[in-house]
Parts: sequence; structure tokens; C-alpha cells
Amino acid sequence: MTSRSPRIGVLTISDRASQGVYEDRSGPAIEAALRDYLATEVEYLLRLIPDERPAIEAALRDFAAEGCALVCTTGGTGPSPRDVTPEALAAVCDKLMPGFGEAMRRASLDAGVPTAILSRQTAGILGSTLIVTLPGKPAAIRVCLDAVFPAIPYCIDLIGGAFLEGNPDRVQVFRPKG
Repeated sequence: MTSRSPRIGVLTISDRASQGVYEDRSGPAIEAALRDYLATEVEYLLRLIPDERPAIEAALRDFAAEGCALVCTTGGTGPSPRDVTPEALAAVCDKLMPGFGEAMRRASLDAGVPTAILSRQTAGILGSTLIVTLPGKPAAIRVCLDAVFPAIPYCIDLIGGAFLEGNPDRVQVFRPKG
């Protein structure tokens, strides 16, 4: 019997990228960062959708139903009327994890981005899936993931998701000893 690799969903939320106006660079930036951080071989499921709350909610539910241990979204976390990712996340999650957003905003502020206070990034739990909302700019994705990734594998352990081992050359994952 062969076991399936853990799955990670990457959801790009962008009207223009989904219409082909420009290339999605944010979803691939998430995958590249996670490939650096993880020693575990995982299967990546990538999707690109417009900024439509019903589509976001459906995609998040689908990723959880497909057994994703982690889902990272990019886009839709700002203050504009079309930015509805946090509302979609809140509608589908069992629990919200606001500490993730706090840490990401602090890291962005420390990196010299004064508009980080406009971000509504957050995280939530849907069954045994952790969902983390990230900014839409590729450079900001790495800053934010650097801030929260050390806690992600242990959070997934606590909710009954797949075991993800960090790459110690790239990131120090926190797990309690014993």
C-alpha cells in the first residue's frame, strides 16, 4: 500500500490574473517559498480565481475536501471593495487564528512597509486544514511566510492534519519537545 504525499493548496485570487490580463506570479511565489521551507515531499494544487466571495468560499471548501493540510491564498486582503478574502475565510472556517495576521503585519512593518496596517491577512481552520491568507505582491509573500511558517507544521499537527517536516537549513519549525 502506498501512501499519498500530503497536499498543499495554493489559491490565487485576482480578477485580472484570472482574466489573463497579467501572469500570476503570486501563486508560484508561495509554492517556491514552501518548497524551500519543507523537507516533506508534498503535492501542490494550484488554482486561480477572480475576487468573488462565492468562488473563494467554494475553492477553500474544495481544497479541504481534497485533503489539503495547508491552503495558502494570495490576494484580496486589502481594503478595496473587491477585497473579500477574509470574509470568505470567516464564512467557511471552524476557527479563526488572528495571531497569524498580527505576525504578518508586524513583519511587514518591520520590513519598512508602512501600508502593512491596511492588510487584513489572517488564518483559519477548516476541519484538519489550516488556511493562511497572504498578500498579493510576490515580495511580500516571503516576508509574511517567514514570519508565520515556524508555527504552521505544529498547528497542522494540533488539528489532525498531515505531518509536515521543515527543512532545517531554511527554517526552524517549532514543535514542543517530548
